[in-house]
Amino acid sequence: MNRMLKKTNVLAISFLMFFSTLASAVDLPDFTELVESASPAVVNISTEQTSNNNSNKSKQLSPEAEELNEFFRHFFGQKPFGQGGQQHPAPQQRQRNSLGSGFIVSKDGYVLTNNHVIDGADVIHVRLNDRREYIATLVGTDPRTDLALLKIEATDLPTVNMGDSDKLKAGQWVLAIGSPFGFDYTVTAGIVSALGRNLPSDNYVPFIQTDVAINPGNSGGPLFNLEGEVVGINSQIYTRSGGFMGVSFAIPSNLVMSVVEQLKSDGKVSRAWLGVIIQDINNDLAESFGLERPAGALVSRVLPDSPAERSGLQAGDIILEFGDEVIEHSAELPYRVGGMKAGDKVKTLIYRDGREKTLTLTLDARPDDPQLLTQTQQEQNRLGMSVTDLSADEAGKLNIEGGVVITQVLGGNAARNGLQQGDVITMLNSQAVKNVGSFSQIVKELPNNRSVPMRVIRDGYPMFIPFKMTE
Repeated sequence: MNRMLKKTNVLAISFLMFFSTLASAVDLPDFTELVESASPAVVNISTEQTSNNNSNKSKQLSPEAEELNEFFRHFFGQKPFGQGGQQHPAPQQRQRNSLGSGFIVSKDGYVLTNNHVIDGADVIHVRLNDRREYIATLVGTDPRTDLALLKIEATDLPTVNMGDSDKLKAGQWVLAIGSPFGFDYTVTAGIVSALGRNLPSDNYVPFIQTDVAINPGNSGGPLFNLEGEVVGINSQIYTRSGGFMGVSFAIPSNLVMSVVEQLKSDGKVSRAWLGVIIQDINNDLAESFGLERPAGALVSRVLPDSPAERSGLQAGDIILEFGDEVIEHSAELPYRVGGMKAGDKVKTLIYRDGREKTLTLTLDARPDDPQLLTQTQQEQNRLGMSVTDLSADEAGKLNIEGGVVITQVLGGNAARNGLQQGDVITMLNSQAVKNVGSFSQIVKELPNNRSVPMRVIRDGYPMFIPFKMTE
């Protein structure tokens, strides 16, 4: 009897394990049809580039090493091969191949890829799934979104279906097709890990983060949803080893298509510009400004003679809504502004001095090289901190006429001198600090490697500290 019971239990457990495995298999997606239908529109891209290098100590690298060098150069600004981590230049002019991926967006031969895949190329080769090969014409590039539009002379080509990236949700299945390390038409799958990611190297693109395996050669390839629609272009990865570590980033399809239309018509992309420097809001900042919770984009500086200044924006304003879009994180604002056109008037909800207020902002075309913005970024890097004007309410509470408040300590001189987020600077080098403008002027005249007095107010208590500027 006991033997029969044991046999019955073993059989029951076996059946349960079988049906559990079967149920799990049923829940997993089958990508075979998607891959068969989408692969013909995915292409392999290689480039030729002439190099004028004359070092006698150089040596020719293998194609695999060259490809990995391109990867390191794009993501890290360095090359791992050669002495000191640098590639030795070749003694004479030579051709080098850069491998990447792309996909066809129109039957008459328009192809999308990443800008870094074709950057600096003299000749661009596009190879189709059926092994036909074409030399492509570069229609236009947009380095800010890392996109490039190519054209090949062919007709009746297979194309991808573009999807709506705004409908993506974290946890959804996605699939990539590309040529990692030159292995054509490699398929990898995973899920959407997060949406609207802002990377330190780029505050304009709200990247889709996935755990899809992406490696050198996948750049420029499509990211598909389960309906077989392209929802992004694989562009970057986060890595400490040079290889895939489970964190990949794709450019959203909706942003891609808005860029493509301008590249087709003009060969370049024109964007609207607001002229503010912004930062995210944490719990402490939200409490200090009287917000119920962290939300919006805090304006740390309004650039002179900018659309923001002319429209009445002030440092210390918190942008809560831009047009019809709620701004939860500061990273969302550049993308929304960039999607507008010069001359557009946008109703903007801000939070100022404890109250909500609506402004109408009139946007300008973004300058090709906004020099003042560059100067401000250099100034922040030199100081190791970012500051904003002290609001009238805060100045009244501290019983002072003006000053600047440290909104973020980035390191460098600020960290070395013991400054903290929230410190209010009222005097520097024996000169009164009234606002960001006067502070910037004083900073420009500071001597290097010599301590000067700085008066700060911390937690309501004033103190002097020696501040030394080092390069």
